[in-house]
Amino acid sequence: MTEASNVAARCRGVIARTLKVPIEKVADQAHFVRDLGMESVQVVELIAALEDEFDIEIDAGRASGNDTVAKAIAQVEETVKS
Repeated sequence: MTEASNVAARCRGVIARTLKVPIEKVADQAHFVRDLGMESVQVVELIAALEDEFDIEIDAGRASGNDTVAKAIAQVEETVKS
């Protein structure tokens, strides 16, 4: 497993646990609100969970534009690399 695919898999696991949805629903194109039922308070929980999982700091301003799983994974991958 490549580093990028490992990051993506770990992100999907964190998203599934935080939003309490089956991992199968956490597809790249899944929209957090429409497809995964994320509520506004869960945004902060998800950011904190991803920060804990990867020992990183996520820019909350940038994260607010991440409306799909793929966008969130891309931001985590970018942050992990830097």
